[in-house]
Amino acid sequence: MTLRMVVLLRHGQTDYNVAGRMQGHIDSQLTPDGVAQAVAAAPDIAKVGPDRIVSSDLRRARDTAEQVGGACGLPVALDPRLRETHLGEWQGRTVTEIEQEYPGAIATWRSDPAWAPPGGESRIDVVRRSRPVVDEVEEELADVPVATAVLVAHGGLIAGLVCGLMALPTSTWPSIGGLGNCRWATLARRDDHPRWRLTGYNVGTAG
Repeated sequence: MTLRMVVLLRHGQTDYNVAGRMQGHIDSQLTPDGVAQAVAAAPDIAKVGPDRIVSSDLRRARDTAEQVGGACGLPVALDPRLRETHLGEWQGRTVTEIEQEYPGAIATWRSDPAWAPPGGESRIDVVRRSRPVVDEVEEELADVPVATAVLVAHGGLIAGLVCGLMALPTSTWPSIGGLGNCRWATLARRDDHPRWRLTGYNVGTAG
């Protein structure tokens, strides 16, 4: 019986997180606390014995992934398909600023996975571009009896990808909440139970 597991790890804290600003594709970097979070999470991720580590190419995810890779003794592959949701005109703004210009839009965005900010992507768009990364890594590891992949990415992408992997109806996607910095979700599936199942969410000790 073959067990396959995917660990979806969110990056550490950034200045944008501290300020409550939406990052999207803005290439922000980790704060000192964010680096410490990545260092603390890395040994826990190493315990699952990853066979592959793939990261978003944005710096905050890449630097987090390098800490994990060092703890696991594995190289980190970069893939831009794991970038956070492109938030268009909202990038760099706070929720309060967005609400002032687009009244009610935040609530619509959070409740409708098909809705996209002006000039940006919807949650469905993000899952459509990121899901093939999981499929390709799984194919690469097909000959490994018990295979585990770690994907280092972003909170919005991870929440959506969890829903996509589990084939949940899009109407239920808003029920999956966000992740803390350097926390992770785990999904697994077996040959005798081919659907991905959620085995952990918002796991970890980092803030």
